[in-house]
Amino acid sequence: MIPINSFKGKRVAVFGLGASGRATAAALEAGGAEVAAWDDLGNSVAIAIAAGLRTVDLREADWGDFDSFVLAPGVPLTHPEPHWTVKRAEAAGLEIIGDIEFFCRERQRNVPDAPFTAITGTNGKSTTTALIAHLLSFAGRDVQLGGNIGTAILSLEPPASGRHHVIECSSFQIDLAPGLDPSVGVLLNVTRDHLDRHGTIENYAQIKERLVAGADIAVIAVDDNWCQSVADRLARTGKKVVRISARRPLADGVYAENGTLYIAEDGASRPIASLDGIGSLRGRHNAQNAAAAIAAVRALGLGDAEIVEGLKRFPGLPHRMEEVGRRGRVLFVNDSKATNADATEKALSSFQRIYWIAGGRAKEGGIMSLVDYFPRVAKAYLIGEAAADFAATLGDTVPYEMAGTLEAATEMAARDVDRDNAAEPVVLLSPACASYDQFKNFEKRGDRFRALVAALDGVTARGKAA
Repeated sequence: MIPINSFKGKRVAVFGLGASGRATAAALEAGGAEVAAWDDLGNSVAIAIAAGLRTVDLREADWGDFDSFVLAPGVPLTHPEPHWTVKRAEAAGLEIIGDIEFFCRERQRNVPDAPFTAITGTNGKSTTTALIAHLLSFAGRDVQLGGNIGTAILSLEPPASGRHHVIECSSFQIDLAPGLDPSVGVLLNVTRDHLDRHGTIENYAQIKERLVAGADIAVIAVDDNWCQSVADRLARTGKKVVRISARRPLADGVYAENGTLYIAEDGASRPIASLDGIGSLRGRHNAQNAAAAIAAVRALGLGDAEIVEGLKRFPGLPHRMEEVGRRGRVLFVNDSKATNADATEKALSSFQRIYWIAGGRAKEGGIMSLVDYFPRVAKAYLIGEAAADFAATLGDTVPYEMAGTLEAATEMAARDVDRDNAAEPVVLLSPACASYDQFKNFEKRGDRFRALVAALDGVTARGKAA
């Protein structure tokens, strides 16, 4: 835990008692603050009470008694309209902040030179965050990994000289961290997302920009117009900007071309690593993630040899193009995290011969945007609520079966793929859908697929005979 000593003796209201909210309340209390914690959900309040936290019904509280207000990142700050607690805090003239801001203040107060890497972007931030942490850890550094990727930042060990904090930041978290000031900030991409919470893509992009604007060194992918503009704007202010790209060579920065990563300096480039054979980093999107990670860890002092060896040993993340089994030439891949067509596009573009398990609760637009990848699909197996709509989109272009359930789809795909003579046919779970019609979340869906694959005859699951 990171005690928030800078708030000792202050009265702080906390709303939102999920994992990060409870960690924030506990960290404030550990630092000597008087906390009034609350949530609209009664079960969340009960969990907080069981954890020993002080709860106060903020609907009945006198907000003039508080010095600060902490909002959980999942609670609306501005759109579609401010949460009722935000309105109360603004009326009382309170600052509205989140857990990332507390971390930044404690770091600046106690160990301002402690290395802190923050990563954001619409897509790829979890893989990039995990890869940066892996490369640093592989090189023997003391690493704390958390933020939006899983462990609440205030549940980590405190900042210390030589201890690296590698933190994934969502736009919601950045919006509550006006003092965000990483040693290295990484911005991967900006595409339309979370507009229900930010109003316009312009607002969303500005929030993402704040992470790199506050950094000592800004690592920015320049493969979309939004990020290209951010890189140019910050460079004009004198900020040290390291550009990266997975689409074109650069005169300075880190770029990927045909599966090889290059370092470019003063117009000259040299190869640093190849991604060929690294299953956890397949595809152009992962080439961008790897380029960002390389740029970040080089800025943090890692040498080329450490980086190359670390890349080879990156295990990847669960449910993100995760190789869960192999049977002879056949590869089984769990991409359950692909809950929309944009995410599934990255998986379909990474393989040549695919037995595709798709469906669930559809997002707007379905799979119409994936038609260019249909020639790669040998057959599709459709599950969940979206099955009929997906079948209509596939039409006569792609053979398909109405599997209905993940269990049936896995069995059908495993049967059919054995007849394929391709060099490496792939059974791919990449649903392009939310999971909520049949599973609690994408993790449960991916875990079920992994178990089904492990139970197939002759499959070696994650390196162990099933």
